[in-house]
Amino acid sequence: MALHSAETRDLQRLTIAPMYARAGETTEIPKSSLADEGLDPRVAYQLIHDELMLDGNARQNLATFVTTFMDEEADRLFAESADKNMIDKDEYPQTAAIEARCVSILSELWSSPDHEQPTGTSTTGSSEAVMLAGLALKWRWRQRRTAAGLSTDRPNLVMGINVQVVWEKFCRYWDVEARYAPIEEGRLQLNAAEALKLCDENTIGVVAILGSTFDGSYEPVKEIADALDALAAAGGPDIPIHVDAASGGFIAPFIDPDLEWDFRVPRVRSINASGHKYGLVYPGVGWVIWRTPDDLPEDLVFHVNYLGGDMPTFALNFSRPGAQVIGQYYNFIRLGREGYREIQQACRDTARYTAVEIAKIGPYELLSDGSQLPVLFFRLTPEVTNYTVYDVSAKLRERGWQVPAYSLPANLTEVSGLRVVVRNGFGRDLADLFLDDLRRATAFLESLPSKLPHDPSHTESFRH
Repeated sequence: MALHSAETRDLQRLTIAPMYARAGETTEIPKSSLADEGLDPRVAYQLIHDELMLDGNARQNLATFVTTFMDEEADRLFAESADKNMIDKDEYPQTAAIEARCVSILSELWSSPDHEQPTGTSTTGSSEAVMLAGLALKWRWRQRRTAAGLSTDRPNLVMGINVQVVWEKFCRYWDVEARYAPIEEGRLQLNAAEALKLCDENTIGVVAILGSTFDGSYEPVKEIADALDALAAAGGPDIPIHVDAASGGFIAPFIDPDLEWDFRVPRVRSINASGHKYGLVYPGVGWVIWRTPDDLPEDLVFHVNYLGGDMPTFALNFSRPGAQVIGQYYNFIRLGREGYREIQQACRDTARYTAVEIAKIGPYELLSDGSQLPVLFFRLTPEVTNYTVYDVSAKLRERGWQVPAYSLPANLTEVSGLRVVVRNGFGRDLADLFLDDLRRATAFLESLPSKLPHDPSHTESFRH
């Protein structure tokens, strides 16, 4: 009878089993090595779920360009296609067909003259896309030099010092000299004059950014192309342009349709963009498109006999989930041109509204106002001496807002500012809540006595 009672009590404990009274919740678990025994899956889930509560709220992260909101239907498609291996086109032919449709859609969106036979691929993000585009530039330059009997041992790439750090990585990894054009007060981007100063016969290409990561501004692609056209016409080198449109590639076609930055400019030979930024897809997916098949050297394309079929591939990554590509296609057919236009215009309108309100607060000077990418960059006026932008950033974090503060690169390292990225999901109401918190933070900091200057060792670089 006693045994029966004990078994009954054990069964009752298993039936009731309060979550935080179970093994794993009442004992320490190894975090850096494998335990001898496993855990109940519900306990394992709850342990990790609770740890992740310590992360910031993604929707309040005004530092990131990465998408933090998608439709519930897109969430379901993500879950349903997470197990599909994107690289395995023979086993998942419909996922491969959807990827090809996305390449075709982007090729047409960016005005490729050969969009009926598009050349491009999905990637894990713009970083991989940049590497692929850079390799194509280097290979084409080397082919031209070899055909002319000229040296190929000193390639260089011209860009503004405001480029994202992935371009520095490309140059270091692939043995290309990085040539950075400086910025200056009132000009935080590459322009035609500065680009031409750095170009020579060994220049594999010029990188123009459609949407700088730190202030959201577009670089003048057409102006740079016209200058390079004149250089070639005068007997100088014939230098192609790659447009890093990581963010702007999904903004400009919809709300700046008359801006000539894409393949309408003949000198633009390749474009990359991040589907997981203003393409409105969860991370990570990127895209790289070439103007014509000739712009992607065949030497860079591998034909792999994989799982029963011939598979042409040009990628640095191999196995990866198909979910993000499926998510991109969902957005394309769900939103269409008008849906994307409405979302991007709403983001720009919210950014412009937020910029106007920030300017009214008093101690802030806008260096960009959301009129290109929906991104604001602002600094404190010179009269402010008792606190810094780093203090503003820290004070806002007390309310959950993640607003990065950082200094500018060479020639303007003394300038530090705050950046706000407005994305889909950050509407007028959230903007007003943010502005209220910024006003309160500013009023608090204004009341403080003078303090020592900010420790430069804590400075963040926008390039990262």
